[in-house]
Amino acid sequence: MVSQAEYKKTEKAAARRNKVCRILTYAGLAIWAVIVLFPFYWMLLTSVKSYGAYNAEHIPAFFTMAPTLQNYTDAFTQVPLVDYLLNTLIFSVITTVLMVAVSVLAAYAFARLEFRGKNLVFTLFLSMMMIPSELVVITNFVTVTNLDLRNTFTGLVLPSVTSVFYIYLLKENFEQVPDELYRAAKVDGTSDLKYLWKVMVPICRPTIITVTILKIIECWNSYVWPRLVTDDPAYYLVSNGIQEIRENGFGRENVPAMMAAVVVISVPLIILFLVFRRKIMEGVSRGGMKG
Repeated sequence: MVSQAEYKKTEKAAARRNKVCRILTYAGLAIWAVIVLFPFYWMLLTSVKSYGAYNAEHIPAFFTMAPTLQNYTDAFTQVPLVDYLLNTLIFSVITTVLMVAVSVLAAYAFARLEFRGKNLVFTLFLSMMMIPSELVVITNFVTVTNLDLRNTFTGLVLPSVTSVFYIYLLKENFEQVPDELYRAAKVDGTSDLKYLWKVMVPICRPTIITVTILKIIECWNSYVWPRLVTDDPAYYLVSNGIQEIRENGFGRENVPAMMAAVVVISVPLIILFLVFRRKIMEGVSRGGMKG
């Protein structure tokens, strides 16, 4: 038998070990957070330094006593940053809306409809994920060029209106909705489109929201494809527009002004993630059914 004194001693030792483990865990997380967030801090710090103060630093300073917002003023007045942001917003919204519509319809067809060769078609569809993205870019570039769609929003948007991965993700969620709901809806005379809109979409809303946000981020950060099909500054997105700003706008030497432009470009994505972070985690972690 263990005496009460020995039991309390063991309990205190376990509590101390748990406390030490928590301290070490939080210390490790704090260090990792500093490592991850430091580039953002450095970007923001550099953006509020004047051009002269930045160039006068022989050793980089980790803070400034004379912050300035002139770089942000220059970012909106000396270069067409607003035009790049507007182009990116148009591209992101149109592409995301079309992609979500196509992905939801395709996922519903694979998950609920019965047609000859469905499994074979879906297997071939998934096999497209094995094709290197570089080959797809080359094929899309040739197609868009032959259709004379370069330097157009149509040429920018069309190759991005579908995603095998997002269709697969939505299909897996749709399949977790009980078949009884579908059969009951068909008995009531509900069409497939109405069932999709009234039942499937509300139930799987977290995953659809997650797909939408991830696609917006993907479009906002898109670089290779816009760089290939646009050489007219009127259609530049922020990803290739920032390179144009660096080469022909502020110049390579004006790093603070460049950092101010990068901060402006990054803020919408940061706000988007902070606002919908819970929805993203919920859509990734949960299944298709509501609890």
